[in-house]
Amino acid sequence: MYELSERELFEAIHYAKSIDEETGAKIIEQFQLEQTAPAETIFGIFPSIIAEENPEMSYLFMDLCFDVLCVFQHAFGPLPSQSEMDFDWLEKQAGLLEAELQSLVTERHMDDKIRSKLQDRFVKRSQEETTQMGLVNFMNAAIDEFASEDLSRVPATKITQTMIFIVIRLFSNLYSSARKAD
Repeated sequence: MYELSERELFEAIHYAKSIDEETGAKIIEQFQLEQTAPAETIFGIFPSIIAEENPEMSYLFMDLCFDVLCVFQHAFGPLPSQSEMDFDWLEKQAGLLEAELQSLVTERHMDDKIRSKLQDRFVKRSQEETTQMGLVNFMNAAIDEFASEDLSRVPATKITQTMIFIVIRLFSNLYSSARKAD
């Protein structure tokens, strides 16, 4: 997997934004069938965490996740099927993400040393992996803009940006792992 150029990113975002509702529903349905665990996490668990801060931000998050899904499919081809993925890989990704996520939610009680180590690991792994920083920056700007339209959304900005970063990283890892398996 490689980092998308500005032009590739622009084309992929334009593609994602131009999808009609019917096609979008088919894309989501296919994603839920072929990647059940990531789909449930991305469109079920993550939005519920964000909704605790602000429900409007959770809806924006789901819209942006759809865009991320479409960007990856446009740029890198169809998603690998969950059946083609090594179950151990999926389990490991879920475990790592879960622990790292817990360390990022400051309201959760956790030993400071453990929290610090998990956060450091999250940053290190993120730097080692191709995370499509252009896409992350685009999504963060969209989140900032949406939050600035209503002050009640601002407290949910950081968690929404963190979650969208994790989604982009998950897609990057998913495509990278599938390419290694080929």
